[in-house]
Amino acid sequence: MSWLKAIIGGAVGAEALSLVKDYIEKQGGLEAVVQQFKDGGFKRQVDSWVSTGKNEAINAIEVGQAIGIENVKKLAANAGVDVNKARDLLAEYLPIAIDKATPGGKLPETAATKRSGY
Repeated sequence: MSWLKAIIGGAVGAEALSLVKDYIEKQGGLEAVVQQFKDGGFKRQVDSWVSTGKNEAINAIEVGQAIGIENVKKLAANAGVDVNKARDLLAEYLPIAIDKATPGGKLPETAATKRSGY
C-alpha cells in the first residue's frame, strides 16, 4: 500500500502509518473500511472523508465503536502501542488517509467494481 505512505507518510510517525495501513489492509481496502464505518453508524462522517468537502471529525471512542474494541486491541498490539493511543491515532489519521485517497470525491476503482460495472 505504497499510496498510503505517499499520502500521509511524511505527515505522521511510523506508529500511525503502520496502524492505519494495517487496518485498511486487514479490512480488504478502502471500500471495506468505508462500509464498516457506515454500518457502524458513522455514515455522515465517512461520507465527508470521501467527498471533496470538509472532513467531519470522529473521536477515539467512535473509532472503537465502528471498528470494534477487539479489532482495535489487535491493531494496537501489531503496532506496538496501547489501545487508547491506537484509537487516538486512527481517529486523527484515518480520515486524512481516506480523504487523500479520494481526491475526486470517489473511492478508487477496484478489480471487483470494474468487473461489476459500477
